[in-house]
Amino acid sequence: MTQRLTPRIAFLLTLPPLLWAGNAVTGRLVNGLVPPATLNFMRWALAFLILLPLAGWVLRPGSGLWTKWRRFSVLGLLGVGCYNALQYLALKTSTPLNVTLVAASMPIWMLVVGALFFGQPVQARQWAGGLLSIVGVLTVLSRGDLDTLLHVRLVPGDFYVLLATAAWAFYSWLLVRPGDPPAIRADWAAFLMAQIAYGLAWSGLFAAAEWQFSDAQIHWGWPLVAALAYVAVGPAVLAYRCWGLGVQAMGPSVAGFFANLTPLFTAVMSATLLGEVPHLYHVLAFALIVGGIVLSSRRRA
Repeated sequence: MTQRLTPRIAFLLTLPPLLWAGNAVTGRLVNGLVPPATLNFMRWALAFLILLPLAGWVLRPGSGLWTKWRRFSVLGLLGVGCYNALQYLALKTSTPLNVTLVAASMPIWMLVVGALFFGQPVQARQWAGGLLSIVGVLTVLSRGDLDTLLHVRLVPGDFYVLLATAAWAFYSWLLVRPGDPPAIRADWAAFLMAQIAYGLAWSGLFAAAEWQFSDAQIHWGWPLVAALAYVAVGPAVLAYRCWGLGVQAMGPSVAGFFANLTPLFTAVMSATLLGEVPHLYHVLAFALIVGGIVLSSRRRA
C-alpha cells in the first residue's frame, strides 16, 4: 500500500533526478578529459569500492550471486555496462538537455518492450500518452524545425541516447521478474553490488575495446577526480538508494512523475555551467513528454 506524499518522501524522489541531471552535465564537462566507456568503467569501479563494506558478502560462495550468473550478467550488461556508457558517448555530440529530454521518452519504450517481449497488455490511453511522448522526442531531435525532421539530420548522440533508453527499458522489465535470491533482493546494497559485479566485467570489456580501437587518452587533474567522485557517489549509489525508498513508499507510477524533473534540472545546470540556454522547442518538447506521461499514467475512475 502506498503512503501519503510527505516532505521526506518528496525529497527522496526529487534528489535522484537532481543527481541524474548533474550526471549528464558532468559527462559533458569531462568529455575531453576521459573517453566515455572508460568514464563509465571508473565510475562503477568506485561505486563497487564504496559498496564493498556494506555488501561484500554477496561476493562469497553460497550467496546466490554465482548460481544466478545468467540473470545478474544480463542486468549488469544493460544497467551498468550499456546504459551510462551510451549516455556518456551521446554527450560527446549532443547536449545534456537533449540527452535528458530524449531519455524522457522512457514510457513509450516501456510500453513497447513490455508488449513485445514480456506479454504486458497496453491500453489505448497508454498508447495515446506514448504518442505524445514520441512527438516530444521528435521535437528535440528536429530542434523544433520541421524541415530538419523531414530530412532526418541527426547527430550521433541522439542515436546513442535512444539505444541507452531502450537498454534501460529492458533492464527495468527484467528487474520486476522473479528469480533473485531473497537475501540479495531484500538488501538494496547487495542487489546493486550483484549487478555491479558482472557489470564491471562488461564495462571493462567496452573500455578495453575503446582503448584498442581509438586514440583514447585520460587527462588527469582535480576536475576529473572531482567528477569521478561525484558520478560514483551521487548518481550511482546515493540516487539508487533514495529512489528505491521513494518507489517503495509511493509506487512506480507516482515516482515516474518525479523522474521527469531531470530535464528541468538539466536545463538549469546547463544554462549555469555550460552556457547552453534552453530554446522554445525544449520547452514544447518537455510539455509534450510530460503530457504523454500524465495521460498514460491516469487511472480509470
